[in-house]
Amino acid sequence: MTDSSTAKVRLGRNGPEVGVQGLGCMGMSWAYGPSDAGESRATLERALELGVTLFDTADMYGVGENEKFLSPFFKAHRDELVVATKFGISTVPDEPTKRIIRNDAPYIRQCVEASLKRLDVEVIDLYYMHRRDVNVPIEETVGTMAELVREGKVKHLGLSEVTAGELRAAQAVHPIAAVQSEWSLFSRDLEAHVVGAAAELGVALVPYSPLGRGFLTGSFSNAVTELTDEDFRRTLPRFTGENAAANVALLEPIRAVAKAHDASPAQIALAWVQQQSTVHGLPVVPIPGTTKRTRVEENVAATHITLTAEELSLLDPIAAKVAGARYPDMTFTATDRE
Repeated sequence: MTDSSTAKVRLGRNGPEVGVQGLGCMGMSWAYGPSDAGESRATLERALELGVTLFDTADMYGVGENEKFLSPFFKAHRDELVVATKFGISTVPDEPTKRIIRNDAPYIRQCVEASLKRLDVEVIDLYYMHRRDVNVPIEETVGTMAELVREGKVKHLGLSEVTAGELRAAQAVHPIAAVQSEWSLFSRDLEAHVVGAAAELGVALVPYSPLGRGFLTGSFSNAVTELTDEDFRRTLPRFTGENAAANVALLEPIRAVAKAHDASPAQIALAWVQQQSTVHGLPVVPIPGTTKRTRVEENVAATHITLTAEELSLLDPIAAKVAGARYPDMTFTATDRE
């Protein structure tokens, strides 16, 4: 039984209705070091109890292992939740940091069949293009995705890391329910163009890494010295060396606002993202990732925090001062193409 106190919102004009906060499931199988499978399963159940209904994965997370891990949970609660997965990025086994981006029709069809099998579902509720292959016209990619809707393999379409122009071109082919992009107190570049286009077109925003991959919570201050060798964050420029040292100082306003609300810095960072729905006039459903029940409880509680205009003004300058890029290679992000 889900918690009715968690507000719901519709993704897109005709998309699925979901809780105003979702759950990013990547870390349960990949990217952030070791995780406890039993606690991760308990976290999924607790999230659903708290009114979280959008569960986000992708075929690249653990090379399909994340989809397999989530499958029993999805099957047990199929009518209560929205399954979101993605295609478009594949990894090279011998080069773990290398990414291959593909959006061609044969590849999309291969990916959807593989995801349906791993997830063990008859239909994917929300299917995202994970990254944009600039060698394939966006109209062709979305055209293939639209065929999957007509064939009953997918219900709704989403895009990740696209520009405003790409979103408009995609929407002209088939309704887009959601755009997923990084959006947090540390990452606000999509506000320049994408957010306005999404609001105009009736498309929801699904922010990933709304907690700055954990940095905004204060859980670590230098990825190289504090995180395990296999942790993906050790490769991200913002969280190492001089950049990390500079960025730690930017957390002070967040801590000050947190103290005023008797809340955690994580809750303030999430409350800020949630409140962008009101600021920009569109549905915003962040998908913070966690593998712990206590954290999902803390995160969902942030949906009930409202920041004052003064607090928003205090937090507003942070993003412009952040040192370091989101990724070591920004060429496969929308920022590089906008």
